[in-house]
Amino acid sequence: MKVNYDVEGDIFNIQRFSLNDGPGIRTIVFLKGCPFTCWWCSNPESQKRRPVVMYNEDDCLFCRRCEAACKGGRITFDAAGKHHLDQEHCSGCGECVQACPAGALVLKGRKMSVAALVKELKKDSSTFRHSGGGITLSGGDPLTQPEFSEELLKACKAQGWSTAMETEGGVVNPEAIEQIFPYVDHVLLDIKHMDPEKHRKFTGQTNEAVLDNARRIARVSSVTVRVPVIPGFNHSKEEIQAIAEFASTLPGLVGVHLLPYHSLGENKYKMLGMEYKMNRLQAKSLHEEDLEAYRPVIEQFGIKCLIGEKK
Repeated sequence: MKVNYDVEGDIFNIQRFSLNDGPGIRTIVFLKGCPFTCWWCSNPESQKRRPVVMYNEDDCLFCRRCEAACKGGRITFDAAGKHHLDQEHCSGCGECVQACPAGALVLKGRKMSVAALVKELKKDSSTFRHSGGGITLSGGDPLTQPEFSEELLKACKAQGWSTAMETEGGVVNPEAIEQIFPYVDHVLLDIKHMDPEKHRKFTGQTNEAVLDNARRIARVSSVTVRVPVIPGFNHSKEEIQAIAEFASTLPGLVGVHLLPYHSLGENKYKMLGMEYKMNRLQAKSLHEEDLEAYRPVIEQFGIKCLIGEKK
């Protein structure tokens, strides 16, 4: 197995000691880029492939050093002294972040080579060995960076590490599935809704490619279907049953995992100057007990049902 360790990818976080993203204790590598703009996304900083700057007004000294540092003129202060960042045209160079003395600006996104990332991940190799854990690629969606994902997964397998991937599966072509997924031990596959137009309204894209690729991926890898249960979107027995019925047709299915909606990422939208669309629905966070009524709906198809962090 030949690995190109020089390939670079765009990541925005490395999270250690995860217990809910594959077997054992895992390290999650979060990649930038996603084809969807889900209303409830808890990582909106992942949606754009390029680096993005997040601004926390509570930490700002209003010293205007960021304004002076921004060569593109994307940061301004109005007459009342309020900070404005033109996210649409920001290059993500990070000069403003370096100039900020209070840490009110944070850059999310950096390039790393496969070699540099494997060197970093080796710090956790003893944890993987003793817990049966490994590496999980997440995002965003790792499949927006297919070459980098493939080479990183191959490099992880060369180390003897277990591999997993969290994906919606909506941006990969059949050829890439044949190339990438033989190096993925387990796939955590998001399936959000069976109705294409409702899917489009709440995620920005229809679900046809998601469902087609789910069938292809499940023929290559073992799959857990993950369903974020969202008020006003799919929080009904009929909608969950439709997903479970589809999941029952996937050959590599291990189970269906229901994830209760939460709004923990809401503050990130403010920091990015984005609207948190779930507020349009006045949606309240859900809890594991709110989803128990869906357990028999899923189990009637002979499918193992997981809810929240329960195993």
